[in-house]
Amino acid sequence: MESFKNRDIISIRDFSKKEILYILEVAKKFKNKPHASLLKNKILASLFFEPSTRTRFSFESAMERLGGSVISLADAKASSSAKGESVSDSIKIVEKYCDVVVMRHSLEGSARLAAEVSRNPIINGGDGANQHPTQTFLDLFTIMETQKKLGGLNVAIVGDLKYGRTTHSLAYALGMFGAKLHFVSPTALRMPKYVTHELKKMKAKYAEHKHPEQIMPKLDIFYATRIQKERFPDQLEYEKVKDVYVITNKLLTKVKKNFKIMHPLPRVNEINYEVDETPYAYYFEQANNGLYVREALLALVLGKA
Repeated sequence: MESFKNRDIISIRDFSKKEILYILEVAKKFKNKPHASLLKNKILASLFFEPSTRTRFSFESAMERLGGSVISLADAKASSSAKGESVSDSIKIVEKYCDVVVMRHSLEGSARLAAEVSRNPIINGGDGANQHPTQTFLDLFTIMETQKKLGGLNVAIVGDLKYGRTTHSLAYALGMFGAKLHFVSPTALRMPKYVTHELKKMKAKYAEHKHPEQIMPKLDIFYATRIQKERFPDQLEYEKVKDVYVITNKLLTKVKKNFKIMHPLPRVNEINYEVDETPYAYYFEQANNGLYVREALLALVLGKA
């Protein structure tokens, strides 16, 4: 297999099935055994032009747990971007201070642009409503951990499928592995046509639904997402759909034993707190898996795995 050293991680579409499975296997090894000094003397630049908790903290924690160090931007107002500096100029400067860059930005395509001008590897921590590949890797890792496979599963992706970047990457990845996808959303928040077009080209199996009740008994994974308030151009439209799907214990009465609920977090109203106490809730373990997946990705692109 081609080396991952110095490779950018911009989109899940840039990876083959074989490469994805290899990354998941490396992440499993990191989860089972710490590697405390693997990235000693390496520096991660953490550039978050949009708010983040799990992605930023897990990347920074992953780097430090592997013995590396972190320089961090968590507030765009405190950087030269507030003065009008372009993304490309920011990257050309920051790369001189580090070995790898993880970046989140509101502009779709910003991570790809950064990769074009950077000599160091760029990891996309989310670019607008476009892609969030490291979230997809940790989602796949979690599905594999709970179901022991990725193919042949029934997976519902529920909520904001229009603006939710995690749903776009995950749908594509699961389509590659032969999962049966169930897209559950209001009409206004349906999965974008460019995503379903790709799925059709792949001959992936998917169906669209407005309500999840009828498909619950067949599901292996229920992937809930919040309605992305910050991406709505019209807040009145957000108010119409913000509580359209709320998971309660009542919805879980006929699910399979292996059924698991996932969520990229943060949640707002879409999962009732009573669900946390059921054996089906797996979203906090899912978030924890982000640490091991990001350890693996950092080690791989820095040529240390």
